[in-house]
Formats: sequence, structure tokens, C-alpha cells
Amino acid sequence: MMHLRVISPHGSTDQVVSLLRDHPAVANLVVHRNAAIDPEGDVVIADVARESANDVVERLKKLGVHSSGSVALDAVGVALSRSGARAEAAAPGDGGDAVVWEEIEQRTGEESRLSVPFLLFLSIATVIAGIGVLLDQPILIVGAMVVGPEFGPLAALCVGVIRGRPAVIGRALLALTVGFAIAIAVTVLSTVLLDAAGLVSREMLLAPRPLTDFIWRPDALSWVVGFLAGVAGMLSLTTAKSGALIGVLISVTTVPAAGNVAVAITYGVPDEAWGSALQLAINLAAIVTAGILTLAVQRYAPRRRKRPAIHS
Repeated sequence: MMHLRVISPHGSTDQVVSLLRDHPAVANLVVHRNAAIDPEGDVVIADVARESANDVVERLKKLGVHSSGSVALDAVGVALSRSGARAEAAAPGDGGDAVVWEEIEQRTGEESRLSVPFLLFLSIATVIAGIGVLLDQPILIVGAMVVGPEFGPLAALCVGVIRGRPAVIGRALLALTVGFAIAIAVTVLSTVLLDAAGLVSREMLLAPRPLTDFIWRPDALSWVVGFLAGVAGMLSLTTAKSGALIGVLISVTTVPAAGNVAVAITYGVPDEAWGSALQLAINLAAIVTAGILTLAVQRYAPRRRKRPAIHS
């Protein structure tokens, strides 16, 4: 269930109440007259089955409530209610699989902005990946994956395409382009400094690296891994079944590749630089393609109708 709170102008409250009362997926309707101060109006609260949250929000938006009032949704952890169970039974599909589009747009919109923390995290992750490449240490590659924040803009790009939000698409592309460019530049500089300190060398890059040389040698599996990572990441973002390691999975073929690009540029090894850049491009494209297709299926695939099952 989701908790709905509407601040409604006085002239619209009766329409809002009628809409919610007549909707089969809405329960526990409460109205507080003259309770809202800024914006001024009435407060209407209710519980809504997650599967029907999009429908309810869209109907409220058609009434224009969000323009002069507000509409807010929050997930409900525990709800013990016969009427709530009835509302969930009346909603199509399964709550764990339902995508609340307004919620996803807000979450990804925040992640799509080019910010100082985003640049810092991406740069740190890429530097760690560069060191991991030189040392041929998978544990450092995994560490870089943990730090990498790039799935935020990638997810925002996918949502922007599906929802037709050019501004979101532009912000996401800017964050990815500028972010990776700065991260690679910072890693080049850090490699130069580490080399001057005698901590790394060109010979380390040219030496056999059986544990990490896959990073700059893309093949068909690179696309497969990136595609599966995109599907897993988008499902984690859009459904109630999130996984803690999705960020790590997404970074498997992005941040490490950017780190390899940087160290290869530093030491003038064009084959590795181009191979890593190709790996990065292939997997970014695979992740975005998978994300868009996953969202398209979630948005347009018909949802099954549940049979009513009310428990006493």
C-alpha cells in the first residue's frame, strides 16, 4: 500500500473526495477541512494500492490539484486493514511489481544532475580502478565498482526516454559525458603523480594481467553482461524488490573501463586505450538499451487482474 496525502483548494475538495471514494483501489479515506495553511486548503489522506497509484495520481493531476495544492505519496511498511486488503485485491497486478512513475521520475531526476559529489565519487572510483588495472587486482576493481555512482544518470536517461522528458535526458547525458571526462582526466593526473613517486610504472601496464585484461578486450559477452546489468539495475529501481549489490553489478563494465582508458593514455598504449573506450561505450549502450526495454515492458505490458481475496 501507499499513503496518499492531497492538499486540495477548497473548491476542488469535493471532486477529490468523490474521485477517491469511487476508486476501487482506494481505502481509509479521511478529510480534514481547512487544515492546510500553505498552500491554503483541505487535507485529504487515503491509502492506495501500489498497483493503482499511477491511475489515482493521473486523475488527480487532471483535476489540477497539483498546480494549486499538492499530491504526495509514501510507501506504507505495515497496513492492517480489511478495507485496505479489499483495495489491493481490486487493483490489477502485484504490488511488488508495480512501478509508480512519479516516484521513479523524482528519484532518477535527482540522480541525473551533475554535482560535485557525483564528480568526486566517479573520479575516486576511476582512480581506484586505474590502480587496480596496474596491479592486476580484482579486489580493487570491485572497490571501484562499489564507489561508482554512474547508474543514477543512466537510469534517469532511460526514464527520460520512456516518459518523454527531454530535460531529464539532457541532464543525464551531460552528467555522464562530463563526469567520465573529468574522472578520466583526474585518473591520468593521479597516475602521473604515482609514477613520479615510483609507486606505479609503464611496465606494470605492459606486463601480463590475466585477472583484469578482459577490461580492454571487449567481445560479444561484453554486450550480454552490460544488457543483463541494465535489466537488473532497472528492476531494482522500479520495483519493491531492490537488491543491495545492483550498483556493483552496473559498474562491472563502466568504471573499470574508464580507469583502464586513463592509465593507457598516461603511458601511451593506444591499443588498450581504444579497447577500453570501446568496452565503456558498448556497455553504456547495452545498459541504456536494456533499461529502456525493461521500462517499456513494465509500462505497456498488460497486467493480470487479481481475483478478490479478502481475509477476515
